[in-house]
Amino acid sequence: MHVFVTGGTGYIGSHLIPELLARGHRVAALTRPKSAHRLTPGCRIVIGDALDAPSYVQQINGADTLVHLVGVAHPGPAKAMEFQKVDLVSARAALSAAMKARVKHLLYLSVAQPAPVMRAYVNARAEAETLIRASGIAASFLRPWYVLGPGHRWPLLLLPAYRLFEYLPLTRTAARRFGLVDIEQMTSALIRAVEDPPLGVRIWEVPEIRLATCPA
Repeated sequence: MHVFVTGGTGYIGSHLIPELLARGHRVAALTRPKSAHRLTPGCRIVIGDALDAPSYVQQINGADTLVHLVGVAHPGPAKAMEFQKVDLVSARAALSAAMKARVKHLLYLSVAQPAPVMRAYVNARAEAETLIRASGIAASFLRPWYVLGPGHRWPLLLLPAYRLFEYLPLTRTAARRFGLVDIEQMTSALIRAVEDPPLGVRIWEVPEIRLATCPA
């Protein structure tokens, strides 16, 4: 398959692209000039601005799936304006580019929702999901809460509490929605979503992400 990735030099994209290439897919990735060297060899480099669809839309032609991974790094409550200016604007741009290039499938990295915390972050992602749904494009929304991996391990301290809340009936549903996934599980789920696109909209919550495996 031909896959176009935005945010390919980030935490999740840097794990996803090598796996896509290893599975025989053709991958093109959007990047700024100063970050191009961070992309995996074998990936076609597309220089452009994730906030500006015209800067890269012509490079998408022929793609089966656009994987949108752009977002503010290390999100926190103090970055509310950045979620609107980066996360939401880049999602709008990706949707616009996908529609103009007639991409059949848009894979959007969203976030677990609804949520009692990080409301600005969740609201920006939920608004992006609404825009994508309204467009009519086939879409996959992956909704992790936190993805464990190198440099992203501090929530391991919370594992005993997570296990308790997942066991208790009153908190089980919410605890599972906000459960932790690791980068291998996240990568497998993304690949499954790429290789098995839906006809309409498919939502991958944490339990589905945890169970995702890639066929040989």
